[in-house]
Amino acid sequence: MVPPPVRRGDTVAVCAPAGPVPEERLRAGMRLVSERYQVRWDPDGVLAREGFLAGDDDRRAAELDRCLRDPDVRAIFVARGGYGIMRILERLDAAALRADPKWIVGFSDATALLSWALARAGVCGLHGPVVTQLGELPAGDAEALFATLEDPTATPALSSLQPVGAPGGPIEGHLVGGNLALVAHLAATPYLPPLAGSVLLLEDVGERPYAVDRYLTGLHLAGALDGVRGVLLGDFTGCEETKGPPDPDVWAVLDERLTRFGIPGRRGAPVGHGARNLSLVIGQSIRLG
Repeated sequence: MVPPPVRRGDTVAVCAPAGPVPEERLRAGMRLVSERYQVRWDPDGVLAREGFLAGDDDRRAAELDRCLRDPDVRAIFVARGGYGIMRILERLDAAALRADPKWIVGFSDATALLSWALARAGVCGLHGPVVTQLGELPAGDAEALFATLEDPTATPALSSLQPVGAPGGPIEGHLVGGNLALVAHLAATPYLPPLAGSVLLLEDVGERPYAVDRYLTGLHLAGALDGVRGVLLGDFTGCEETKGPPDPDVWAVLDERLTRFGIPGRRGAPVGHGARNLSLVIGQSIRLG
């Protein structure tokens, strides 16, 4: 189910269900959002901190549930990734999202939230910039995010993609996934939608090549990759080997694993933790030439 388009001037919410939020970066991103929409947020909540979390689990889950249940809120922007969303998934009100579908926008740790929305409520979400990243991206990426929210049928231009993995022609299926580490950790839970028939989006940051290998191999051994039609690779930022010899690099690992599993892929999508982060609808059909 694709949520209704967001209109200029609609109310949107900013919440912090994951890691602590740096205020200066948050406000830079919120300036862009507030130029387009009415922004609802609780500064005391969003800027809370408890260790590596933006406040305790009760606070973060309650804030997100308020946004899900608020009939005025037409989109929920995740303030920052980091870690913490998996800790609150079982507390969230999927029935509220199912009854009143609205956009959830984020990536990285928000992969858990986008997957939860599709698996438990059948609602598509937007894999796109978190608010703290938004002010640091090219202006076109922010415009693309807003354009997709306002016209979800528009297909983003993915050009200059390179083949990777098993040979194959065009790849087509509904888009799922996001951050590789989150997809791997969600595989044995009810919060990852079935991957069969999908195009699996993958990106990551700070994972050494052997860890990327381990995540993909674990997904394969669990049967989670059975029926995947293809993989779309975004950025793997800072995923170099830092101890010992630098080889193999992460792209060689990705190519070898996908080839071994018989899955065709494309690399080069400007998605993730790099200099760009193009917004893509999770749950919507996509075709890669």
